[in-house]
Amino acid sequence: MNTCQCCSVGTVTVDGILSTEETSVTKAVMMLFERMCDLDTPGWFQAFIDILWASEYTGLCEALTDWDFSKFESLEEHRSLLARIEPSITKHMKPIELLTHMSDTLKTKECEEIRAVETRRGPIAGSEMMVQCLLRSDQYNWFKVLEMALERCELTQALQLLEPNGDGKVVNAQDEDMDTSTSETIKTVFQYQEDGESDDTLLKSANNTSFPETSGVGGGERKLREYQKELSAAAVNGQNTIICAPTGCGKTVVALAICENHLKQFTGRAKVVFLATKVDVYEQQHKLFKEHFSCKDPSIRVTGMCGDMEGVSVLWLIENYDIVVMTAQILVNALNSGEVASLELLSLILLDECHNTTGKHPYNNIMTRYLDSKLTSKTHSLPQVVGLTASVGIGNFKSRLEAESNILQLCANLDTRVITTVTKHLDELRSYVHTPEKQFFDVPQRTSDPFIKIIKQIMSKIEQLAQNTYSIGSLSNLQNRDYGSQVYEQWIVSVQKSCKVLQMKDPEEESRICRALYNYTEHLRKYNDALIITEDARTIDALDYLDWFFEQVRNAGYDETERKLTEFFDSQRSQLLDLATNGQQNPKLEELKFILEEEYHSNPQTRTVLFVRTRALADAMKKWIDDTDSLSFLNPGVLIGKGRKSNCNSSGMTLNNMKGVLESFKSSDNNKILIATSVADEGIDIPQCNLVLMYEYVGNVVKMVQVRGRGRAQDSRCYLISSCKERIEKERMNMSKEEMVEEAVTRLQSSPTQISSKVDMLQREDKVRRDHIRSSPDRPKAQASYELLCGKCKTFACLSDDLRVVQASHHIVLDHSVFKRCTTQPHKKPKTFDGICKKEKLLCATCKYDWGIIVSYLNIQDLPVLKIESFTLQDRNTQKQIYFRKWRDVTFHIQKFDITEVTPESWPLRE
Repeated sequence: MNTCQCCSVGTVTVDGILSTEETSVTKAVMMLFERMCDLDTPGWFQAFIDILWASEYTGLCEALTDWDFSKFESLEEHRSLLARIEPSITKHMKPIELLTHMSDTLKTKECEEIRAVETRRGPIAGSEMMVQCLLRSDQYNWFKVLEMALERCELTQALQLLEPNGDGKVVNAQDEDMDTSTSETIKTVFQYQEDGESDDTLLKSANNTSFPETSGVGGGERKLREYQKELSAAAVNGQNTIICAPTGCGKTVVALAICENHLKQFTGRAKVVFLATKVDVYEQQHKLFKEHFSCKDPSIRVTGMCGDMEGVSVLWLIENYDIVVMTAQILVNALNSGEVASLELLSLILLDECHNTTGKHPYNNIMTRYLDSKLTSKTHSLPQVVGLTASVGIGNFKSRLEAESNILQLCANLDTRVITTVTKHLDELRSYVHTPEKQFFDVPQRTSDPFIKIIKQIMSKIEQLAQNTYSIGSLSNLQNRDYGSQVYEQWIVSVQKSCKVLQMKDPEEESRICRALYNYTEHLRKYNDALIITEDARTIDALDYLDWFFEQVRNAGYDETERKLTEFFDSQRSQLLDLATNGQQNPKLEELKFILEEEYHSNPQTRTVLFVRTRALADAMKKWIDDTDSLSFLNPGVLIGKGRKSNCNSSGMTLNNMKGVLESFKSSDNNKILIATSVADEGIDIPQCNLVLMYEYVGNVVKMVQVRGRGRAQDSRCYLISSCKERIEKERMNMSKEEMVEEAVTRLQSSPTQISSKVDMLQREDKVRRDHIRSSPDRPKAQASYELLCGKCKTFACLSDDLRVVQASHHIVLDHSVFKRCTTQPHKKPKTFDGICKKEKLLCATCKYDWGIIVSYLNIQDLPVLKIESFTLQDRNTQKQIYFRKWRDVTFHIQKFDITEVTPESWPLRE
């Protein structure tokens, strides 16, 4: 509000108000209101309204005229959200572009001031002023207008920050489908329906206000199932515990009940953190927590944070919210940086999929800090720890005693002496959670296939060419490498690593040989991949994969070696196409086709999840089902992770893609089968299905339990389809190990004194080991100077003296001449992280090998960020070559980045 125009309040008073407004608009307004309350001049209120209207405060005029401020109050959550993300969103806004779409929300004077600030001080300052104007806006639609403006200006990153629940909406309890006349009588909002087994379904029923008939409880009190009460009992009593219960029993709902109890028990003091292992699981759990508490008690403040939310303070979230859902690495980073000084700020930590609390996992990093505090100080006030998992069958073991030992180590890591399972109410649990019947389909392998024979002949020719170039047998110790195997892939990795440090007297000869060997092995890798695809899918899928690879080779501008290798493929392609089109079928696919046809013939309502090992195979299976007349009606959905590219021309899925696929599978008959990789076996809620197919998909005991648990419907079945007898035997062994784990848990539960003493002993021993490692002096970094050579062709790239480290993790080159030795191309997925905006890919100008990316940072353009694994390092004194896979492994000192080193003269813009 512009306080100087409101009404006649005296010249001296006006001067004082205007002076205060320069430092605090709110205080100035309060001064104005206090002076206005003393006015007795007739018509002063109408004059106030008229001046507000003339000054474009139309929303405030409306509210004062009707004396209804409810619309302002409804915007409080939007204001809170925008204030919280202000440090992040202002980095991604372009005020001058946005202003053309926001004239209905911002006043003319505000628009002029924002333009002036951006012109004078830059876009971030202009964005900050725009945010402050919006936070004071009296327009009811300002949040929607901001969203639409960001969308029209294609400012995607800023728009995503306005979507705390993943759906672009801030949850408001009043927006839920509730009967407000009865909501005050609801004591607990847990209600369960017997036709839904997923956590999501359980929570949806919790938000439904239609009550089942209950006796002796006024208004219809809702209760946890008895087995869920049993699972929550130890945690409700304040004990650290591992809650171990099957997939689909509602462990998330148990976690919500534990949180509710904890918040009531420590009113005003409770600080709860719920940790997830992956971003997609975080998204799911964050949404469930928000939905539940917005219905149950909107006064409980729930928020979330994952790696995509740059610039948000973890400490601020913990201090200002009751429950924070986050990925574990976020908390690890906050602890490492000192932003969160201690875990003692928290009162309860819940770890989803807690069986991961081992080794170097972020969960174990957090718990190591916890245990160090506990074992070092006698006056600590550490949080309660509750772990959730479907199985504690971690690590390698062959007997019950070894299984016990592994479980005790997990208990020690989580500082718990209580393992909570369902023992008293097993019958009720079994009535809700159905263990699928397990069957094995041992399928014969392909007989001699001409397609496979041609591929192997090409590979043999390439190996001979490589051997003629250099004795490749001396570059790797791996023997007995069969074509089409993982061992062959390991051999390729070993050879390429040796090539990086292969040295000769003639540098040009060294470059020629290393580049040729890299090309030979890279082509061998793709043929090996094609054989692996042929083993599990169709030959046409393998041919499509090779076609895609050679298209990339041609587009990249190949050299003489690659031209010769491409001719090998081109000369055989017509014959390969004929064999792929008319050749023999894969016996495993024939078996899978028979199973699906039989299942859907006997029950057209069958819902199937098909697990496969790789993204490439997931794509191939979808194509096969779509191309098979008797199966095309299944219209498969595909669920894969969001990581790097797979071995084919497909990339990972975004979180929105994953949500869309899951929602389609849940809510309609359009997709009758879901093809999934390992992303779906842990944490993600997949709706109830009655058929789980494991296509050459075998892991450890925990994976087996999780995958099997996807079949939640009554009379569901789980089939393993494999042509590998060893894989089938491993799954049978997993079933035997599961029984060992159950026996081990029962035995440990019966001996609480023994489990307590062993956990104490393990914790002390682990502490001694950690202290010994910490006391060992770090190996000092040498001051040596190195040349960074391209890992493929050995072309000089830059000097180690010109490297600088940004934020302890990003390594840039402050030598502008590097652009003479590289080429760039647009990045397919531009992204901003840690204040760094990646824009282009950085490639070797000689051989097009991937060197890293080009970024902007702190308004400095065109900074090269290098990948150390793409380079060979040559000591400038000894000429010895070495290779590092990770920057943390380098043995030489790298200076921290100092912005004063960058000047317009030393770092001009590229032409």
